[in-house]
Amino acid sequence: MRYYNFDKEEPAISPDDFFMNEALKEAKLALAEDEIPIGAVVVCNGQIIGRGHNLTERLNDVSAHAEMQALTAAANFLGGKYLRDCTLYVTLEPCVMCAGACYWFQLSRIVFGAYDTRMGFGRLNQKVTHPKTLITGGIRENECAELVRSFFKSKRAK
Repeated sequence: MRYYNFDKEEPAISPDDFFMNEALKEAKLALAEDEIPIGAVVVCNGQIIGRGHNLTERLNDVSAHAEMQALTAAANFLGGKYLRDCTLYVTLEPCVMCAGACYWFQLSRIVFGAYDTRMGFGRLNQKVTHPKTLITGGIRENECAELVRSFFKSKRAK
């Protein structure tokens, strides 16, 4: 695992932009596998400790969302079930299932790219996350949204 220390060097981009870029890399891996292009990373103390992208088609599992993959990888990395000092970066606003998982993992922060006005947890139930979890939306929003839009546009064209 690689550590990123934004305090020692003046970053060209903010930590949120940097780690969202890492989540976008995961989303592009999903796209290459013909999965809905959503990617996620979990960060703790400047270190990416979990990565994931949608695997619902490959695993034939509707719960194999990017967030679930990244959260499980992070918990395995830490050797425990709580991610209290961690941040989840995900390219699309989490659904209620994934937001609920964030509650149980006790994440400190959720940062997402594009808002999901149809299935995002904020539209359906804003209280599904842990009360102490800080939420930031709209980081690299246009880029994250365009990946999903273009994916579904190509599916409709077939």
